Amino acid sequence: MDDQGKQPSKTQSDLWSKHPGTVDDVRFLHGPSSRRSELWRIVGIGFEFLRALRSLHFVGPCVTVFGSARFGEDHPHYQTARELGRLISEAGFTVMTGGGPGIMEAANRGARDVKGPSIGCNIILPVEQQENPYLDRFVTFKHFFVRKVIMTKYSYAFVAMPGGFGTLDEVFETLTLIQTGIIKQFPVIFVGKDYWAPIIGFINETLIPEETISPKDLELLHITDDPEEAVRWIVAEAKDSFGLSKGVRRSRWKIFFEKGLNGFRNNHSG
Repeated sequence: MDDQGKQPSKTQSDLWSKHPGTVDDVRFLHGPSSRRSELWRIVGIGFEFLRALRSLHFVGPCVTVFGSARFGEDHPHYQTARELGRLISEAGFTVMTGGGPGIMEAANRGARDVKGPSIGCNIILPVEQQENPYLDRFVTFKHFFVRKVIMTKYSYAFVAMPGGFGTLDEVFETLTLIQTGIIKQFPVIFVGKDYWAPIIGFINETLIPEETISPKDLELLHITDDPEEAVRWIVAEAKDSFGLSKGVRRSRWKIFFEKGLNGFRNNHSG
């Protein structure tokens, strides 16, 4: 305690790094539980998927932006992410993020600046991550793995802004899915050359020489400092590789009060 008898305030970094997982995650990862508990947990995970799929069915082709929650609005990375969100939205895509603060908020805010669709896939954390105020629609998840599946499902490109363990986890899992052919070769863009230089150096100087990946795998990602260049590449890939075009998206059934969003449409979906 300090001289006035008050406990010193914790920094945001302290709060993010010193708390255990949620009670549900702790129980899930603790080890075998009773058969009944495991069954109900599987049912709960299934409903979590179902709720997300139902909520996001008509969001249309998205671009998912990964990045740290720790950058404030005065940080250059925040400003870059906001500009990126604006450009993605103007190009006709829905901006999807993890729904929280920092880079996520900035990208959603950029979409909101031009009245574009803005989606968040929020996660329940020990230090509760509130959804940012720039979302048109959001879904809150209990499990990280469910959240990552949903963020991948609706996206035609992925952008990695500067971030920490969570960002690395998300973007490298995406690259693994592309590398192994589980998902198509969607564009993966690292924005921030200086920030990502050590990671790219490790890939070039260690992974490729040790033959843990092939030199061609490096072609799965694109690196830039320019948000406009990133979006030009996304649009070119979306049109040429996936047949997207501007227009009204998938039809909705009004009897179910379903609502869609305007922007790109996928010509190959019903």
